[in-house]
Amino acid sequence: MGDTTVAVLGTGIMGSGMARNIAAAGLPLRVWNRTRSKAEPLAAVGAVVSDTAAAAVAGADIVVTMLFDADSVASAIEDADPARGTLWIQTATVGIEGTDRLAALAAERGLVFVDAPVLGTRKPAEDGALTVLASGPDDVRGRCAPIFDAIGAKTLWVGPAGQGSRLKLVANLWVATVTTGVAEALALAGNLGLDPALFFEAVGGGATDAPYVHVKGRAMLAGNYDPSFTLEGAAKDTSLIVAAATGSGLELRVAQAVADGFAAGLAAGRGDLDMAAAYLNYRSE
Repeated sequence: MGDTTVAVLGTGIMGSGMARNIAAAGLPLRVWNRTRSKAEPLAAVGAVVSDTAAAAVAGADIVVTMLFDADSVASAIEDADPARGTLWIQTATVGIEGTDRLAALAAERGLVFVDAPVLGTRKPAEDGALTVLASGPDDVRGRCAPIFDAIGAKTLWVGPAGQGSRLKLVANLWVATVTTGVAEALALAGNLGLDPALFFEAVGGGATDAPYVHVKGRAMLAGNYDPSFTLEGAAKDTSLIVAAATGSGLELRVAQAVADGFAAGLAAGRGDLDMAAAYLNYRSE
């Protein structure tokens, strides 16, 4: 597998960490990002930084996409034009309709499509500790394994292409709901005249506690919104969740409220902050 060339398209918050771990696994690597400066640091780990998506994928055996949405992924693949038979591992969160669109693009161009969104944010991506929600043809699992082993601590194969994206929406609903719930709990504590940090002591070590509660909650209280996962990304993902629920005939009132909250934060100009900035919806800045 060491001579299998990998091209990573998209080296932002998530893609850069993933690319570093692919390089660390000894796989020949090419990288491309629309803003080249975000890809250039990867030259230090042996990656070839390409000026165009087409240059990155020329001769590559596997293409990995980690871009913002279905439009940006489709545009990159159309520009790159990988050779027929190339394995395309699509790791971005693009929703159900977006995944169907990309699968159709793969079929049109003769690419082998694996829908494999990942659970995790900046630190797990840097540590190679993501959870990969893979879906696609059974006969390419072996070819995907070195990539998934490099970027993730766990891989779940969940069926035909598209099932991974469905499970990602389910998991992201939980993450977004917990983030918003923590923000509201801390805001309520403050408005009731309490030290909001008492919330962590109240739930700490109990059945309702979780490491994520402390990670996001303490960032909120510290005003630390260095992006691990951007509020813009959370707004995009929660809109995809609501659309998926509606398309399935299900009304999710909490999901809609969570999506509205992230949309409000985006409208307030906080899109480039961490999703923990949902807390600012309840505070005077």
